[in-house]
Amino acid sequence: MQAVTNGQVLRLIEQIGNHYQRNIASPFIRPALLQLSLDQQDWIQIEMLTKKHMQSLGFEIDELYHQIASAARFVSMARRDLLPVLRNRLKKGETADWQKVFRNMAVNNFGSNLRILADLLNELYLALIELDRQSSRGRMPLYMQMPELLDVGRMLVG
Repeated sequence: MQAVTNGQVLRLIEQIGNHYQRNIASPFIRPALLQLSLDQQDWIQIEMLTKKHMQSLGFEIDELYHQIASAARFVSMARRDLLPVLRNRLKKGETADWQKVFRNMAVNNFGSNLRILADLLNELYLALIELDRQSSRGRMPLYMQMPELLDVGRMLVG
């Protein structure tokens, strides 16, 4: 399998990781995220995607597809199961005012931050599909051979 070294793809991976760590899995939201009934393998794949450091050798396209599929399942589940009840799932017992302020900011912005994550993931997915098509040279592109990718667009666009 050929490694993906495209600059646009590498920048998107970095943006996704930064956005996820700062705005989605922040210390104020993480306890609620862990209550999602997402498969352990999906959590591992999301972790691999969002904690990547730039690799000069690039990334394997099939691994990226698996990670995007897991992240898309996360986005879909978070929209459906967490977003409507997020405020109720978070601990309210903080004593410091700054904790309450940051928790409220995180909760109030979670929906828009989830949309930004979905948009970045979709942009990465479409960029990979394009690279996959270009490199397939008459063969069936890899994304068309992976059944788990069938619903990725729907899950991300929501």
